[in-house]
Amino acid sequence: MTRIALLLFAAVLTGCASAGSRAAPVDRAELTRQVADTERAFAKTMADRDFAAFTGFLADETIWFGSNTLRGKQAVMDAWKAFYEGPQAPFSWEPTTTEVLDSGTLALTSGPVHDPSGKQVAVFMSIWRQESPGVWRIVFDRGCGHCPPKK
Repeated sequence: MTRIALLLFAAVLTGCASAGSRAAPVDRAELTRQVADTERAFAKTMADRDFAAFTGFLADETIWFGSNTLRGKQAVMDAWKAFYEGPQAPFSWEPTTTEVLDSGTLALTSGPVHDPSGKQVAVFMSIWRQESPGVWRIVFDRGCGHCPPKK
């Protein structure tokens, strides 16, 4: 066989071997529970007034959408530090929707945002990335003003 034929043969064998191997199946129910628990722990940082804990949930390259797009962990930290000052949290949130990709690598959480009196004032949506087993960090976040249903 010529050298090119040998290289092509090796490439075909490598392709066949990788096509036959499958990644271990993910337990989406378990990952969904992990992500929902992570979102709840993230929200608890606001209730506990724990800014240091808040920062641990942010991916380095996170992007937050709002009136100004915030790019990167430091930009989000700078913008959100004021929300953690003072004895009372200015808002709270909780996930009501959690979905995980079949690959187990990305997840979405969404739910209501409430003011201190409990009135819903917005809806959030966060995209989480699994950075290592059991460790999820936010890569995208967006809050939108609440639009009550029309009657």
